[in-house]
Amino acid sequence: MASQASSEARAQGTPAHIPALPKLGRTWYKRGALYWLCRVRTTLFLVVLMAVVSFFDLELYNGFTSAWSPTVRTVWNWVTAVVSCAALVWGWVQQRQGHHKALLDPPTPDQTIQAKRDHNRRAPGRAFAGRWMVLLLVPVLPALAAYTVGWLTAWTTVREYPSEVGARRWLQEHPSGT
Repeated sequence: MASQASSEARAQGTPAHIPALPKLGRTWYKRGALYWLCRVRTTLFLVVLMAVVSFFDLELYNGFTSAWSPTVRTVWNWVTAVVSCAALVWGWVQQRQGHHKALLDPPTPDQTIQAKRDHNRRAPGRAFAGRWMVLLLVPVLPALAAYTVGWLTAWTTVREYPSEVGARRWLQEHPSGT
């Protein structure tokens, strides 16, 4: 057991075991500078990723439509622009609705960790399958990229993730951390 003088001694009112959440670790509990650095790091990574993917999508789209006649290309570009704007809003709304639903029944720390493991297990297969789907979806890639940008933007701008709410509720129900 740690002594009161030890740096390992827990602060007054701090639970014995604070569960670590994916991407946030234990920083979610106090929401201090390290927590916000984790959130900023995730946001900056996603901004760069969205920019690179959007650039790739637009270049692939331009290469695909460059063989079309100027009239058809102009009409299709306007249709794509309108659909992309709608997809951006739709992605935002879909994520916010999912977020509100998840806040009503937030996951426990164990459920959060299991969901992250499941996601990591499925991700390589989906990425491989997605490579071939890109070729089939080239005419609508800007709209898909806009939906993804809207969804990810809404996801990174929430005040609190459902996993944090679930972990706080779990700590209230299990103050000893067991």
